[in-house]
This record gives sequence, C-alpha cells and structure tokens, in this order.
Amino acid sequence: MHINVRRNGVQTAKQQYKISQNYATLGVMNIRHSSSNGINNVDLFQQIPEPPVIPEIVETPVIPDTISSLVEGAEPAFASIGLGGWTPVGIVQNCMEFLHIGMDLPWWGTIAIGTIVVRTIIFPLVILAQRNAAKMNNHLPQLQVLQLKMTEARQSGNAMDSARYAQEMVQFMKDKQLNPLKNMLVPLAQAPLFISFFMGLRGMANTPVDSMHTGGLFWFTDLTLPDQYFLLPVITSLTMYLTIEIGTDSARLSAQNMQTMKYILRALPLCILPFTVNFPGAILCYWTCSNFISLLQVFQIFRYT
Repeated sequence: MHINVRRNGVQTAKQQYKISQNYATLGVMNIRHSSSNGINNVDLFQQIPEPPVIPEIVETPVIPDTISSLVEGAEPAFASIGLGGWTPVGIVQNCMEFLHIGMDLPWWGTIAIGTIVVRTIIFPLVILAQRNAAKMNNHLPQLQVLQLKMTEARQSGNAMDSARYAQEMVQFMKDKQLNPLKNMLVPLAQAPLFISFFMGLRGMANTPVDSMHTGGLFWFTDLTLPDQYFLLPVITSLTMYLTIEIGTDSARLSAQNMQTMKYILRALPLCILPFTVNFPGAILCYWTCSNFISLLQVFQIFRYT
C-alpha cells in the first residue's frame, strides 16, 4: 500500500509538471501567433504614452515689484503718526484724511472742499443771524428811545419808572420778535470750527504729513512752511477787510457806538497780518478759502437787502 501511495504521489507530481508545461506551450504559441499577425512585443511597449511633463513655475518679478512700489508709495495712517482721534481737532483731521485718501484729492483741494462743506452747513445760521440783525436795525430808533428813558430814570433815582421802561423794552422786543442773542449764533458756531481747523492743520503741518510738502498749489507748494512771498497773508487780510466793509455797510451802522465798532473791525485785518506771515501754508489756505466764502455770502446778502 505504501508503494501505491508513493506511485500515486509521483504520478501526481508528474501530472502537475505536464500541466505547467502545457501552459507554457500555450503562452509561446500565443506570442508566436501574435507575432505571426504582424504585431511585435516591442511595438506593444512602444505604444504606451510618455508621462506628461510637469510645467515649470516661472517666477514673474513684476508682481512683487508692483506690490513693493505700492507699499513704498502708500501714506501712513494718521493714527500711526499720532493724528486723528475723537476730539474736535481729531475729527477734523480724520475728515481731512478721508477726503485726501478716499477721494484722491491734493491737500489744497482737500482743505478747500472741507471748508466749503463746513461753511455750507452753518450757512442757515448766517441767514438767521442776518435777518435778526436787519430787524434790530429797523427797530433800533424805538429801542434807543426806551433805553434812554430807562437810563434817565435810573440816574434820577426813580426805580419804578426805570422798571416800567425796562418792561416796555422787553415787551417791545417780544412783539417784534427781536433777540440780540441770535446775532451771536454765527460767531458761536464759527469759533469752535475755526479753532478746530486751525489746530488740526497746524498739527498736520508740524508732525509733518509728508505728502503736504508737495500738496500745495501755484507758488505755495509746501503747505508745511509759511508763504515765502507773503501773498497768502496779504490775501487773507484783504478778503477779511472787504468782508467787514461790505458787512458793516449792509448792517447800516449809523449810531455813534456802532461807528466806533466799525473802525475797530476795519483795523483788525491789519493787526493780524504780522501774525499770519508765520502760519503754515495749510492754515492760510483754509483761512483764505473761508474768507472768500464769507465775502461771497455777505455780498449776496447785501445785494438782496
């Protein structure tokens, strides 16, 4: 029995060997059959496409150069150089920065547009004060009579008559809708704005803001320095004088004390001239623009009164 198992094992090994030989023969026959049909194995391998070539990344120095040029040409924010904020002066500086950068305006145009916007906002107060001043001038003779009677009664020691005339003056002004305080609306509104603009522009010139060195116009290109030709201070004083002259004429100041006030106002432009020659060009640019607007407003009011 052991002999039969060995024989069967030998036979099985021989059978497996023959099967493998048969598969090898079939593979050779297939290759020969393929070659006999005109297809070569080398050609089959040659038909495999080459892998795609990965394109090389070409560095373009234009973009970095453009970015660097933009960074170099950019202006620093006001907050980074100690300007701006939420004080009245800081708000003025923030508005100037917005007009200059946001609207891409030169500094002289920024100052001019800022002045026009502010003076346009307070123009209704100017109209209200001028109307009240015209009413006061029209009823000035009656007021002067009542005031003279009240003064005489006080000097004579008659307290009752003095109080009566005072009450009559108050009732007269109430009936005619007169209020001397309304004449102070324009100075009270313009004074904080002028001080804020003055200090804001002075701070920008003293810091200084680099772009203001070339942000001027005509002969005053550097707004951080005083006008070397003294033309802006002269124009400022001249426009102020014309505004006062036309304004006092339109007010029809005929009383003796008003005439004295008129002479004092006329001397004001000459008194401030020695001080304005040392102001930076930015402040003088604002002051000149403001005076021209005042002159135009007073001229229009004088024309229609």
